[in-house]
Amino acid sequence: MKVLTVNVGRAKTVEYTDTPDGTTGIDKQPAEGAVMVTDPGPKGRGGSGLAGDTICDLRHHGGTHQAVYAFAREDLDFWERELGHPIPNGAFGENLTTIGLDVNNAKIGERWRIGDSLVLEVTSGRIPCRTFGSWLGEKGWVRRFTRHAAPGAYLRVVEPGEIRAGDPVEIVHTPGHTVTVGLAFRAGTTERALLPEILAAGDALHPELLATARTYVEKYGA
Repeated sequence: MKVLTVNVGRAKTVEYTDTPDGTTGIDKQPAEGAVMVTDPGPKGRGGSGLAGDTICDLRHHGGTHQAVYAFAREDLDFWERELGHPIPNGAFGENLTTIGLDVNNAKIGERWRIGDSLVLEVTSGRIPCRTFGSWLGEKGWVRRFTRHAAPGAYLRVVEPGEIRAGDPVEIVHTPGHTVTVGLAFRAGTTERALLPEILAAGDALHPELLATARTYVEKYGA
């Protein structure tokens, strides 16, 4: 299990995003050398956890519980076959392109040590947005990506540190529950009846999804 590339994006102006200044940082490119990763601060104010990576839409992206986004090379390869064209590392807007790591079956609250000092904790799956679909140029992309339910993982920074391409990934903590990234994603999107089940992940779950699950239980019961 390792990081193939560490990817960062610069703001660029496009026609298809609804940010106030019309910019997006979704086009991530592999970085050379080490990249520092720290907690960026609360959502709405903090952006990416990676130095040099730009988050343009702070309403929906970035912040403590979405500090880092990881996507597996194996899943990019799946979409290469499905879409019929090459998909380079970083093209899905991921900060970390991994290999050998089952990102979508990682448990919420699972912790990864990457390199010498960085420790990240899994919080949720990525919810696709209109900018993602427009960037790829695929009609109906948001629905198609959602149905596949292999969203990649958002992570928060537990211990800051530098990372670089080729760094090994070690799972240093696995929670006792069964709530995976994929399960939490389906609960929050296409299978709302699963929302009570994901409460087992507790406070490790992304706060917005946790609040949604609690509201569902209050209204409909467990």
